[in-house]
Amino acid sequence: MIDVIVVGGGPTGLMLACELRLHDVHVVVLEKLTEPTAQSRGQGLHARSVEMMDQRGLLDRFVAVSKKFQVGGLFGGITKPWPDQLDTAHPYGLAHPQPVTERLLGERALELGAEIRRGCEVAGLSQDEDGVSVELADGTRLRSRYLAGCDGGRSLVRKQLGVGFPGEASTVETLLGEMELTEDPDTIAAVIAEVRKTQLRFGATANPDGSYRVGVPADGVAEDRASEPTLEEFKQQLRATAGTDFGAHSPRWLSRFGNATRQAEQYRVGRVLLAGDSAHIHPPTGGQGLNLGIQDAFNLGWKLAAAVRGWAPEGLLDTYHAERHPVGAAVLANTRAQITLLGTDPGPTALRELLSKLMDFEEVNRYVTGLITAVGVRYDFGEGHDLLGLRMRDVPLKRGRLYELMHDGRGLLLDRTGRLSVEGWADRVDHVVDVSEDLDVPAVLLRPDGHVAWVGEDQEELLERLRRWFGDAD
Repeated sequence: MIDVIVVGGGPTGLMLACELRLHDVHVVVLEKLTEPTAQSRGQGLHARSVEMMDQRGLLDRFVAVSKKFQVGGLFGGITKPWPDQLDTAHPYGLAHPQPVTERLLGERALELGAEIRRGCEVAGLSQDEDGVSVELADGTRLRSRYLAGCDGGRSLVRKQLGVGFPGEASTVETLLGEMELTEDPDTIAAVIAEVRKTQLRFGATANPDGSYRVGVPADGVAEDRASEPTLEEFKQQLRATAGTDFGAHSPRWLSRFGNATRQAEQYRVGRVLLAGDSAHIHPPTGGQGLNLGIQDAFNLGWKLAAAVRGWAPEGLLDTYHAERHPVGAAVLANTRAQITLLGTDPGPTALRELLSKLMDFEEVNRYVTGLITAVGVRYDFGEGHDLLGLRMRDVPLKRGRLYELMHDGRGLLLDRTGRLSVEGWADRVDHVVDVSEDLDVPAVLLRPDGHVAWVGEDQEELLERLRRWFGDAD
């Protein structure tokens, strides 16, 4: 029997496969596409996702093929200078096409021993007390202990579970694609600058090879949302919006997206869990979608591995929904707000001007940037120290950096006292006695995802938290 079947080989599914393999979980990723997609809706990693890649030793791979960017806000078309004192040692994002993210995560998953099967479309599934049965479109049947649905906004897994997906349907639509433009680059830039004074859903960005990534408002909402727009439809909307089609030709891919906003009512049903767009869809404003899915996987991976390996304390898997559902709801809320801000009517325009002025205040800019980049996410672990529930930023230690100690996806006790012990949990939790001027507390217990599970110096309190998050001692 397979330990975990992951349905969907996009960034969320591949990140989850990597996390599971760190704990020697037998993982099979089922992807219905026979070849990686060339479409690039997600355009890179925000600061929290950058931190995650560093925590797993992958950051150098991403930096080598990315361009760093520092833009504060990124909210509803409003950009500001990067705020001072954002709580991260990685104050930047990494811009690169989504296929690059998929390639790097796929390579890492294979290195770790995951099995990725392409051309495998799931046709149905059922579960019982012992596992999940999966039927593929070609009639093949598979069996696993758990299954993760990472198969996108039209998730078959979610539909098979009967999980509600409430929210709002699209009321506006945007065409997106990559193509060649024959118009002079200076003219293109001038037209874009003029049109974007009033229409922020329009834009064209040059790719390194000279092609362009173009977005333009559609004429209404298509009846068949899954249908690709034609080049002629794209050119027609360019002319209607910008007065020119820039000589667009030779499209590499064309797609459409709307402002539909929905969230699964449950992220877990028995042995089946939902992550990424299977659990939530929203407009791409702020570039949060791909990052939200990767962060779902980072939260879920170690918990699912604990269940497979047999040391998960009671209720651990349920904390996935408890922690990530509110985070998803918050992203849906801020994208709803951003879509309003992108409107061209006098009301949204006035609101955008007001918020832009407010974001000139450092504290507001820092809050909004933390919202978009997810460095401000805090899980509810109950009352306690101010750090409790936050993820720990990378801090320098006598022996390197904190994130260098987290590559294996284990828990970590960072101990300045030298008096504490994780005896009985050494197979799950590392104990590092170190002194850091950047750590002004006696000791912190970090979960494998880097969130602070305990702060203090009392051994009995530590034992209680170890049992809560890492199960019984050996």
